[in-house]
Amino acid sequence: MQFRYARHTNDLKRIENFYTAVLGLAKLGEFGGHDDYDGIFLGNPGSDWHLEFTQSNTPADHHPDRDDLIVFYVYSKMEMEAIKSKALQSNCTFETSVNDYWNRNGFEIKDPDGFGVIVTMKNMGLTSEDTISKNILAKGIDNWSDALHFVHHLPY
Repeated sequence: MQFRYARHTNDLKRIENFYTAVLGLAKLGEFGGHDDYDGIFLGNPGSDWHLEFTQSNTPADHHPDRDDLIVFYVYSKMEMEAIKSKALQSNCTFETSVNDYWNRNGFEIKDPDGFGVIVTMKNMGLTSEDTISKNILAKGIDNWSDALHFVHHLPY
């Protein structure tokens, strides 16, 4: 099964910029004039999901509530902080989530249509007591994702 989330918007360019420049998604495709609709497909190449945003002469009529969210799980705290930095530079609106879980484990920003976007990670903490784990923990790295990133970027 493939998953597509489709949503109408009044500003396709702002939506594209937000999801590509801030969140780092790729533009997978686009179409124009298809039954009076223009649209874009955004996601990660090779994934079995993508977002579709469309625009037409019929205005979007959104009524998102505070729990209408798209959640992105990133692979490391470093990746999460990089997205947060881009969101700050882009003057995104940061929200305190209704569900406090998201506040403790990530952050919420609003996309140009006013929908909440959560950026978080599934954290697999380092729990071993071996010497290597202790040395990695001493560097302030407390999870496997960041440990893999650190080791991958060591100069060999």
